[in-house]
Amino acid sequence: MTPEERDALAGEYVLGTLEAAAAREVERSLASDAALRAAVAGWEARLAPLTALSPEEAPPPGLWERIEAALPRAGVAPSRQSFERWQFSHWRPNPWKWFALGSGAVAAGLAALLLLRTAPEPRFMTVLLTNREQPAWLVEAEPGGALRLAAVNRQPVPEGRAMQLWALPQGATAPTSLGLIPAEAGQYNVSTTAIRPSPGMLVEITLEPPGGSPTGRPTGPILFIGRLSAASGS
Repeated sequence: MTPEERDALAGEYVLGTLEAAAAREVERSLASDAALRAAVAGWEARLAPLTALSPEEAPPPGLWERIEAALPRAGVAPSRQSFERWQFSHWRPNPWKWFALGSGAVAAGLAALLLLRTAPEPRFMTVLLTNREQPAWLVEAEPGGALRLAAVNRQPVPEGRAMQLWALPQGATAPTSLGLIPAEAGQYNVSTTAIRPSPGMLVEITLEPPGGSPTGRPTGPILFIGRLSAASGS
């Protein structure tokens, strides 16, 4: 297996796209293949920050009990009488059932109308990486110009220097400054009308003098960089 093939296999394993037999084979190999373990750990570190965009939600109370109750008990075949009762109850005239069906159709129509009238704006996101491809900042953006940054791997800022945030939409000839990020900030929000976030837009943080770049362009080294893409579900 070449390093490229090993890295691709590790990525599919972490994403959960492998078939069950292939995933089990990877799990068995992890115990003895140090290179594969390193590749899997690298993908986990790269993708873990993305979970911050999708907070966990507990299933509705009693969901599993209702599913279990709806399943037939093992080894118990339905009798002819129970089948006939089910058939009669499902096919006999039932005004409440037809009322429910009609109400459901009306609700579905209203929902479709509301979706057409108030479609949510898409969101974009990226993970800003270090020059060693380690995740440092999670960025979520809206088309109107609002950006939210969350540190996932705090990096010390050298004394007497500052972190400056920049955006470079596709087609632009020069990046736009979005301000300085406080050295101790774990989160940072910015709203600007100077740029409109879009897929492919570069977001970067550079190291600048205390008051920011004196030229209006990045002058220091790039600390972190990433490219926006459409967030899942947008």
